[in-house]
Amino acid sequence: MAEQKINQPAQPEQDLSQQRKVRREKLAALQEAGQDPFQRTRFVWDHTSAQIKDNFDALEGTPVKVAGRLMSKRGMGKVSFCDLQDRDGRIQLYARQDEMDEAVYKQFKKYDIGDIVGVDGEVFRTQRGEMSVRAKDITLLSKSLLPLPEKFHGLQDRELRYRQRYVDLMVNPEVKQNFIVRSRFIRFMRQYLDNLGYIEVETPVLNTIAGGAAARPFITHHNTLDIDMYMRIATELPLKRLIVGGLDRVYEIGRIFRNEGMDPKHNPEFTTVELYQAYADFHDMMDIAEGVLSGAAKEILGTYQVEWMGKQIDLTPGWPRLTMADAVKQYTGVDFGAITGDAEAVAAAKAIGVELAEAAEPTWGNALYACFDQKVEEQLIQPTFITMYPVEVSPLAKRSPEDPRLTERFEFFINCSEFGNAFSELNDPIDQRRRFEKQAEQRERGDEETEMLDEDFLTALEYGMPPTGGMGIGIDRCVMLLTNSDTIREVILFPTMKPLDKNAD
Repeated sequence: MAEQKINQPAQPEQDLSQQRKVRREKLAALQEAGQDPFQRTRFVWDHTSAQIKDNFDALEGTPVKVAGRLMSKRGMGKVSFCDLQDRDGRIQLYARQDEMDEAVYKQFKKYDIGDIVGVDGEVFRTQRGEMSVRAKDITLLSKSLLPLPEKFHGLQDRELRYRQRYVDLMVNPEVKQNFIVRSRFIRFMRQYLDNLGYIEVETPVLNTIAGGAAARPFITHHNTLDIDMYMRIATELPLKRLIVGGLDRVYEIGRIFRNEGMDPKHNPEFTTVELYQAYADFHDMMDIAEGVLSGAAKEILGTYQVEWMGKQIDLTPGWPRLTMADAVKQYTGVDFGAITGDAEAVAAAKAIGVELAEAAEPTWGNALYACFDQKVEEQLIQPTFITMYPVEVSPLAKRSPEDPRLTERFEFFINCSEFGNAFSELNDPIDQRRRFEKQAEQRERGDEETEMLDEDFLTALEYGMPPTGGMGIGIDRCVMLLTNSDTIREVILFPTMKPLDKNAD
C-alpha cells in the first residue's frame, strides 16, 4: 500500500495545549448549560453515507438520520458545509440557519472538527451537484478534546500510525479498507471450509508443552498450579487429537504467539488457520490452499491478478508443484537426486556457498533444505508449491513411501514469502517418538526452536489416527497480498510495539 501522509506534523506543545484548553472550555460551557454530550446514550440512525450515495435517486427529497464524525467545516455566517464521516465513508452536510432552530444552529457553529454528531435531515443535491444531507437538526453526541491531524501535512512517522491506530483509521480510508478486506477474507475462508464439511473448533492458548512448530515460545506462570506454561506456538497437536477422537474435519482460526524477532513479515502474535482432514493427504491440502487464496482474490477483488510489493502476481488456479530437490536443481544446478551420501551432499551445498546451521546434523536432508532455504526461496515469485521436504525438518509429517529421507510435506510461496505449510500427517506413534527424540537431542545442542516431546500426543496416536492431511496458513500474510501491503503491521490492527521511553528527549 502506498504510504499515506495521514498524521499530524509536530506542533509546539503550547499550541496543542491551547487547543485542548479551548475545547475543554467549550465542553464545560455545554455541561453548565445542561447539554453534556457525554450523557447522551443513543442515536438511532437509518442510513449510511454509502447507502445514500448508492441510492440517491430513490432517496432524494426524503428524510434521513445519519451519524458520524465531523472531518471538516467551511462556510460563513448563516450557511455551513461539513464533511461527515461514518463507517462507510463521507457525505457532505449542508446546514442553513433559517432552516434550523436558531439556537441549535448557533451551537452547531461552535462544534469542532472531530466532534461526533447525529443529524436529522433530507437528502438533496447542491447547486454544484454534490450529493448531500440538508440538516434540520444536529445533535452533539461526543466531544473531541484533541484536534485531528491536519489534512494535508500529516506526520510521516509510521510508528505513530501503529501506536494510534484509532487516529489512523479516522483519517486514512485505505487503512480501514485493509481491515475490511481482512474481515472478508476470514469470512470467505470460513464459508469455504464449512462448505467442505469442516467444523470450527477452539483449542487452548496456554499449554504445558509448546508443540506443533519449530519456534521459541512465550513463557508465563500459573500461580494456582505453580507451574510455567507456554503460550501456543501452533494449534496442530490439539487439533490432531480431535481427529483421533473422530472429528474428521476440523479447523481453527486463532492467534499464535512466538517469541521471535519483528520485521516486515513477522509479528510476535499473529493469526493462522489450521485445518485437518481424515482420510486425506497433502495433495488434498494443496487443492484447498489454492482454492482458498485464489477464490478469495476473485471474490473480494474481482480478479486473480494482484500487485504485491512491486510484483504482478497471478493467482489463477493451477499453481506449479515442484519437489524441493527439483526446485534446487532448477535454480542452482545441484542434483540431490543423484547424491546419496551425507558428506557428498554437504560438500555440494558448500560448493554453492550454502552453510548448514550450527545445530543441524551434516546430513543429506539438512543439506538439501539449506540449499533451498538460502538459494531458491528468494526466487519464487509466482504462487508455487514446494513438496517433499527432508524428514530432518519435518518431525510431524509422514515419510514418503518412495524415499524415506523425505516427507509428504509442502509449503507454498508467493513473492519469496512462505504462506502455508502442510503434511500428510505422521500417524505412526513409534516413528513419531523417534522423531521427537531427535528433536530433543537437537534442543540439547542449543536449538531452542525445536519440538518438545509430547507424551500425551503420543498416547493419542497409539489409539490410532486415520491417514490425515493437515495444513496451516498465515492469515496476516494473505491479507498483505490482497491489500498490497509491504509490512504485516498494515494488516494487524494493534501490532506489537516497543514501549515509548518517557524519559527520552
